Amino acid sequence: MNTRVASITATPLSEATRMRFDREVAKYPAGQKQSAVMACLSIIQQEQGWVSPESEKAIAEYLEMPPMAVHEVTTFYNMYNQHAVGKYKLNVCTNLPCVLRNGAKALAHLERKLGISAGETTPDGLFTLQQCECLGACADAPVMLVNDRTMCSFMESDRLDQLVDGLRAAENGDAA
Repeated sequence: MNTRVASITATPLSEATRMRFDREVAKYPAGQKQSAVMACLSIIQQEQGWVSPESEKAIAEYLEMPPMAVHEVTTFYNMYNQHAVGKYKLNVCTNLPCVLRNGAKALAHLERKLGISAGETTPDGLFTLQQCECLGACADAPVMLVNDRTMCSFMESDRLDQLVDGLRAAENGDAA
């Protein structure tokens, strides 16, 4: 029996992306290109919204490292999206200090408000809701991170409603 194994081909990198990669690689000693793997993954995610297997392979080729080594970094850190996500990725901390200060309630509130479970994206593609580990702001619990960039503290139900309603209003062009 003749079986074929599908191989993943690398997504070609644009010249602009290569230039961004070059700037990151230049920050490390000669022969240490692989040290820029996290920066390159971040660049791909900024440009595409997520890191596909094809993009991982392109990074591996560029950095001259095994594709599995890039994949290991992608899957180790929860800041890298391994599938398409909504325009707004909401990461709610469910580590013990946040849970003791209503983190689980915050997550449950968002699940009800958005009509999805953690790990899902709203049908309109606007919100992806995720649990995450410690965000390092235990004194401000419950905390969450929006789009891996904006930390939100003391996120009780009323503040969660304001955040979601404000983001929706901004999308619709309404005054928030």
